[in-house]
Amino acid sequence: MSDQTVKRPSLGMALIPIFISLAIFIGGIGILKYPAELMLLFAGVVFAIFAVLQGHQWGKIIDTMGEKIKKALPAILILFAIGLLIGTWIISGTIPLFVFYGLNIIDPNYLYVLAFLVTAIVSTCVGTSWGSAGTIGVAIMSIAATMDLSLAITAGAVVSGAYFGDKLSPLSDTTNMSSLAAGSNIYDHIKHMLYTAIPSSILAIIVFTIVGFGIEINETQLANVQEMISGIDQLFNLNVLLLIPAVVVIAGSLLKKSPLIVLFTSAVTAMILALIFQGASFSNLFAAAVSGFNVDMLGSDASVISEDMQSLLNRGGLYSMYNATFFVFVAFFFASALEVSQALNVILERIIVHLKTVGSITFSALVTGFAVINCTSNALVSFFLVKDIYGKVYRQKNMHPVNLSRNMEDSITITEVLMPWTVSGVFMATTLGVGNFEFLPWAIFNLGGFIFSALYGFLAPYTKGFGIRMLDDEDKNQSNNLTNSKELQQ
Repeated sequence: MSDQTVKRPSLGMALIPIFISLAIFIGGIGILKYPAELMLLFAGVVFAIFAVLQGHQWGKIIDTMGEKIKKALPAILILFAIGLLIGTWIISGTIPLFVFYGLNIIDPNYLYVLAFLVTAIVSTCVGTSWGSAGTIGVAIMSIAATMDLSLAITAGAVVSGAYFGDKLSPLSDTTNMSSLAAGSNIYDHIKHMLYTAIPSSILAIIVFTIVGFGIEINETQLANVQEMISGIDQLFNLNVLLLIPAVVVIAGSLLKKSPLIVLFTSAVTAMILALIFQGASFSNLFAAAVSGFNVDMLGSDASVISEDMQSLLNRGGLYSMYNATFFVFVAFFFASALEVSQALNVILERIIVHLKTVGSITFSALVTGFAVINCTSNALVSFFLVKDIYGKVYRQKNMHPVNLSRNMEDSITITEVLMPWTVSGVFMATTLGVGNFEFLPWAIFNLGGFIFSALYGFLAPYTKGFGIRMLDDEDKNQSNNLTNSKELQQ
């Protein structure tokens, strides 16, 4: 079928698959609680049929999907690496060490706020939300479960802290790519994000502190804590050297080494420590790395802790990430069918012509970013797509590129994790053991970024543009020179 037979859908036609997909997501996943993978697959089929009816070939959808998977391969490998990391960190005693001292030191009333602060520090150091949630986040979730505290609130605090660093760290790939896509300097970009990051963090700290003060500790909770402390002490040989795998991750990130190599090196280091200090056999080491850790692997009496406590430790391994990896393929099938159908592009083009104010432009870009990341589950693709759609609109309104890059971070980077049909959403739900819609109301930092970005836009006429950076003469000259340079290259 030739390209000449391909028809561009009208606005009315484009809305049909969009509404059907929304019904599938809201009804199937949100209300009926059907598997998100299956619902995403159904929505992908809807767009694929729509694309074929518009004259596109099925092969184009498959080719587009192949290109997306190729670009996402590093992220898929990191998924497996984190599963490997969790299994090896547990058998080595690294995560149990964090849990042991956390149970001894942390006051339950401050756990929620500390979950946010500690994860925020770690994620800023390593520059990745996945890495921080998969390591210190897992330990914090175990502490909360042992103390019989709300896992939904704890997960929300961990996710909030994890994405603090993913948004602000100069080591973060999304921080670098969003500034690159928008055409802004990375440090100007980070500085401008403080307008939304600071109030979101303050709000998170206040909420988690107030909620924590409402916790009443009973005898059962205290007994669980003492049982876990005693059990970990008997199961593992704990010492400060077990922190080495964590030091490897932080040092590797600060030295800007490949995340995959850093995670693998940390896992190997943990395996060596497990041989030395935990007396683990080679067969159990490999089993923990592939299938996940089990307390029986240490040869100790597992009855020293209850079955509920054992379930907190029995996790990790490459296999634990199979579901998330499968989700990548389903998500990219949906994203490819959506892209080829052109339905979303037609709708967005119609919306843009009606944007006249800073508030409407900002809010529209935020909503578009949120919609695109939920459709593509690929931040890099989302950044450049939003830039292509809104870059010219921002310039026409005399708005500096850092506004666009911040809006993309607040609508793409930190919101992807909230939905159960995105790759990051599946990873966090799988790793932390809490459903996305359960921790969503408590992901204060993630929600706050979107809200504060929108408020700055709508309140700009009344606040003299506070939080919105406009282009000055120097910025305009640089922008013009860059545009002329690109034209000459072309």
